[in-house]
Amino acid sequence: MTGNEIRKAYLDFFKSKEHLILHSFPLIPQDDPSLLLIGAGMAPLKPYFTGKLVPPSYRVTTSQKCIRTGDIDNVGRTARHHTFFEMLGNFSFGNYFKKEAISWAWEFLTEVLELDKDKLYVTIYPNDDEAYDYWHNMIGLSDERIFKFEDNFWEIGEGPCGPDSEIFYDLGPERGCGQPTCTVGCDCDRYLEIWNLVFTQFDHTKDGEYVPLAKKNIDTGAGLERLASVIQQKESNFETDLIFPIIEDVIALCHGDYNDPHQKVAMKVIADHIRAITVMISDGILPSNEGRGYVLRRILRRAVRFGRLLGIKELFLSGLVDTVIGILGEEYPELKEHEELIKKVIDTEETQFSATLAQGTELLDQLMAAAGPAKELDGKDVFKLYDTYGFPVELTEEIASENGITIDHAGFDAAMKEQQERARAAREDVSAKVATPDTTRLDQSKLVNDPTAIEATVVMLGKEGVEVARACDGEEVTVIIDNNPFHPEGGGQLGDTGMLEGKEGKAVVTDARALPNGLVYLVATVQEGALCLGDMVDVKVDKDRNLAMARNHTATHLLQAALRKVLGNHVNQAGSLVTPDRLRFDFTHFSPVTADELAEVEALVNEEILANVRVDIEEMPITKAKEKGAMALFGEKYGDVVRVVSVDDFSCELCGGSHVPSTAVIGTFRILSESGTGTGVRRIEAVTGAAALQKAQHDAAELRLVADMLKAKVDAVPDKVTQVLAQLKAAEKELQQLKKEAAMSDMDDMLAAKEDVNGVSVVAAEAQADSMDSLRELADTIMDKVGSGVVLLGAVHDGKVNFVCKVAKADTKKGLHAGKIIKAAAQAAGGNGGGRPDMAQAGGKAPEKLAEALKAGKAAVSELIG
Repeated sequence: MTGNEIRKAYLDFFKSKEHLILHSFPLIPQDDPSLLLIGAGMAPLKPYFTGKLVPPSYRVTTSQKCIRTGDIDNVGRTARHHTFFEMLGNFSFGNYFKKEAISWAWEFLTEVLELDKDKLYVTIYPNDDEAYDYWHNMIGLSDERIFKFEDNFWEIGEGPCGPDSEIFYDLGPERGCGQPTCTVGCDCDRYLEIWNLVFTQFDHTKDGEYVPLAKKNIDTGAGLERLASVIQQKESNFETDLIFPIIEDVIALCHGDYNDPHQKVAMKVIADHIRAITVMISDGILPSNEGRGYVLRRILRRAVRFGRLLGIKELFLSGLVDTVIGILGEEYPELKEHEELIKKVIDTEETQFSATLAQGTELLDQLMAAAGPAKELDGKDVFKLYDTYGFPVELTEEIASENGITIDHAGFDAAMKEQQERARAAREDVSAKVATPDTTRLDQSKLVNDPTAIEATVVMLGKEGVEVARACDGEEVTVIIDNNPFHPEGGGQLGDTGMLEGKEGKAVVTDARALPNGLVYLVATVQEGALCLGDMVDVKVDKDRNLAMARNHTATHLLQAALRKVLGNHVNQAGSLVTPDRLRFDFTHFSPVTADELAEVEALVNEEILANVRVDIEEMPITKAKEKGAMALFGEKYGDVVRVVSVDDFSCELCGGSHVPSTAVIGTFRILSESGTGTGVRRIEAVTGAAALQKAQHDAAELRLVADMLKAKVDAVPDKVTQVLAQLKAAEKELQQLKKEAAMSDMDDMLAAKEDVNGVSVVAAEAQADSMDSLRELADTIMDKVGSGVVLLGAVHDGKVNFVCKVAKADTKKGLHAGKIIKAAAQAAGGNGGGRPDMAQAGGKAPEKLAEALKAGKAAVSELIG
């Protein structure tokens, strides 16, 4: 059976047992901040196991894409370690339990896969008499094939847990260690674990007790690659049809030998890693310096490095993607759907890393050579490799380890922390949050946020984190009012500003912010008089400023939707800033957005604006919002009830910001710039409303100014510019020809100045040339005229002096060397240089010493020939 046939047989088998087949969940965990990446079949199903969500079926089966990098150093060096693998699983959420799990596992292995029953062994938890009874009495395994181990118990701290039962396959004595004690549990490769059945039947309490669960669950996991290696009778997972075709591609690329142990490891690493890279990118993960993006970058750069070890110098990783898709694409159609994105991301990242790999490796070689008796790399040096050359610390450690050298982790961590503190200090400015006093005495249920409020009572005043009863003219304070119309900073949008006016004085509100519990507080400066606790105040929000931000915020939503339509669904928000004057939107994308694409995006947004579409804002349960297709900001935490902002069927996002009532209020939308902020992240800046109008007026005025300078009408400017550029190009060409003729006209004087130095013809002269190319061309012409000897020319240009030296091929055999001659000349003019025996060029900083430099050059000729 092929790997794909094994997967299908597994899913079909459990479908026949009334299991619902679910497609593999994405590698990015949904609503689970405890996980960076999905690393097990049960991980995406945790809400069903914990009872937080009702499952679509109480019996489920999946083939789950998984990424694990904890043992990445072992990948390629062992038969079973992978960064990417597929976990086959069947799950019961309070439905069936041990009897069914054990009997179905045995049935699938022995009747569907037709494995030899005599080669199957199991392990159980010592106290799990129920599991023993099923294996021994129901299945019929003898005691000699049932092993009891204390570590057959699955738990992670408090919560659901239980015993497990592992199924092993005997690969034969030829795969073992040969010891008479060799049996299940031995560290050798003879007995291979192929399936683990977890019986979740207890709740581990804070008090350390194991309380039986009312509803017991089943969670199983079988590695597809391991099953394939057994069925296909391969020595390792890497030789199965799930991976080996990729290795064959690598062999063809490097013309290598799979039987060479070192090459074999490199080939296996590349094959494993390109599977992981392809699947991760297809699930929307892009290279970065943090989080799951860093995991991807680390895997990708590790693969590139092993490619270089095999002698592959050109870009090669994206060329392996077709084979990966050929193997996995039928089960995971998202790979084919994102094929172009996958290849472009890989090429972009490999190109960037290749540019620094050689330089970084050279530095690392130097550091290792200087490691000394301690055989340890300094942590600061390791950090420099990471920070300057993009070397993941794990890659540096791996290369160093291959050379018997360790790295100073503490020093690296200290350097990293120092950099983070510098960055943090650089970010601290006047917008840093003002400390608020203890707000626990306030009854938050009596504090409302009402955008229409025009008066309120001051319920708390704070100064430097301490509650005060009164604030006077010039003092900056935090203010909490009971009826608040100010919208707080959040989601990239700045906080509202405005005024508070009471009987005793007034204060300027410079910002509005929210505490983690949602309580809004104002940052204000008392402008005149005093502000007191309990004051009734008139509240005035700067409505024009708020409306300008609302325009930009709604436009940001339209921009994201348009980008996804033009560039693809891989586009996701990676950051934003909404101010009254402009908007800035960071998004995931692999290459610069072209002018045509930007024009299409801008047109789509303006079409929605001109259509005067109503902007709907609703509050609904988060489950309903997801069903509606609302986009969430990655990394943002949402409650059970969320605010959904929709623009017809064009845009639908979770958002708590300010928005216009209809798109027409935005007025117009104009993109100012597009740039990159890092690998896979682009940035667009744009304006709307009055700012867009001002930009258009400014551009029109600039165009009129250009038209006046060209003495042309505005609509004729492009043609006139084309005409002027053509004239300029012709004039430059004519000027270059005149300069060339002028330089050549001096040639007779130069030839007349030819000297004989110890029997060698030497032309050493000042020339008229405005570039090194022109000077070199003149030297070639003079050498053609004299036919032998040395030509040394110097030309002053832009306050510096350029030198060119030519030595006839025949004269280099006499000991003459252009590089040495020009070095002597350049040094005399405050510079340096060198080159080949027959040709060299150099520069000097002291043009006034040109005559001395030419003399020094002639002296060098005399020394070399003498």
